[in-house]
Amino acid sequence: MSALLLRDLKLAVRAGGGFGLGLAFFLIVTVLVPFGVGPDSGLLARIAPGILWVGALLACLLSLDRIFQLDWEDGSLELLATAPIPMEGVVLMKALAHWLSSALPLVLAAPVLGVLLNLPTAGYGWLMLSLALGTPALSMIGTFGAALTVGLKRGGLLLSLLVLPLYVPTLIFGTEAARRGAEGLANATPLLMLAGITAGVTALLPFAAAAVIRVNLR
Repeated sequence: MSALLLRDLKLAVRAGGGFGLGLAFFLIVTVLVPFGVGPDSGLLARIAPGILWVGALLACLLSLDRIFQLDWEDGSLELLATAPIPMEGVVLMKALAHWLSSALPLVLAAPVLGVLLNLPTAGYGWLMLSLALGTPALSMIGTFGAALTVGLKRGGLLLSLLVLPLYVPTLIFGTEAARRGAEGLANATPLLMLAGITAGVTALLPFAAAAVIRVNLR
């Protein structure tokens, strides 16, 4: 399992769709927003949690199509399906590799980019916490979507259309938790909902994704 995780991390870096591309996209979104909404610092402070969450969500989308596609193209996916480790474990390792290579750098960079949007000082810690709780759900849902579209030529657009509606609850509660934290309000409820979503998809979607992959390999 650890060897599979290390292999996927190396492939993510070599394929050019890892943390570098995601961070660059995250930075571009953050820089462009003030040009679009104006230099009003009060307005930027109010919308900063939502903009940062949307930017992180879209940045995570960039590398979803590579989760299984490279293994499908070189035949490794068939070997993994017949390996002693269960396919559910393979799916979990794929999701973890995606989170480490694509989402974790966004979590770490979010406070720095929050400065560009005049995010209140009290919101930095809550923003990182909400992203740390919510982005694993994005990676797990994206892995399920990648399993659904594996083998399809140019399935990246279809993958985005499939997973974006499933991302909405995570986006809502993540943004609300960060916003309430920045305004000094109680945010235990959205944080618990966010953690519940992550726990739920982590418990259920590996089985669904493994079943879909077995069907696609037949």
